[in-house]
Amino acid sequence: MELFIDTGAVSEVEEIAAWGVLSGATTNPSLLAKEDGEPGDIIRKIADLVDGPTSAEVVSPTVEGMIEEGRALRTLHEHVTVKVPFSAEGLAATRALTDEGAMVNMTLVFSPNQALLAASAGATFVSCFMGRLDDVSVDSAKVLEEIVDVLHSRDLDSKVLAASIRHPEHMVTAASLGCDIATVPAKVLHQMLNHPLTTEGAAKFEEDWKSRPEFAEWLGGLVAKNKG
Repeated sequence: MELFIDTGAVSEVEEIAAWGVLSGATTNPSLLAKEDGEPGDIIRKIADLVDGPTSAEVVSPTVEGMIEEGRALRTLHEHVTVKVPFSAEGLAATRALTDEGAMVNMTLVFSPNQALLAASAGATFVSCFMGRLDDVSVDSAKVLEEIVDVLHSRDLDSKVLAASIRHPEHMVTAASLGCDIATVPAKVLHQMLNHPLTTEGAAKFEEDWKSRPEFAEWLGGLVAKNKG
């Protein structure tokens, strides 16, 4: 399962892209509104950093407006993916944009029926919002499993993207169910780093190594020799 970062903050992308785990990014108007700077500059910087699909969302409610905004957003960067909210208008805009060669991320998908329509309209990515389903007492894992089964069984080209990831367990669920991608806030990616046994083990290794000072001298000499 590929990992995208869900953010509008360039600083978060700079930090986590350095881990070498990101394949893309998603933004939305709410995330971008929290940041200082011109949205286009932010989107371009994020796309450069992840060097992969970077979703930028349309805001028009009409088919024509979505298409025009999608075309404009695509001029920002070669990796821009046009993010379109699910609706009848969104489906029509998705078909038009994909026919022009655009990548489209259809967002706000909450059921297998919606996912099937999005994929049939040619969406590159179909985003199922796990956290928001949980918020209304709907089993997000079950919905996501049904979406994966429906799209993969029909051998459709659309990729299932798990979104609204609230905690690391959502990540495990998405990966276990066969999602193609998960888009994850920086906070959750940081949570995935931590485990008390990892911290304890690293501290023990360091303690044991320091007990033999000659080992540090040996390793330092090996590094110096390699550089030379």
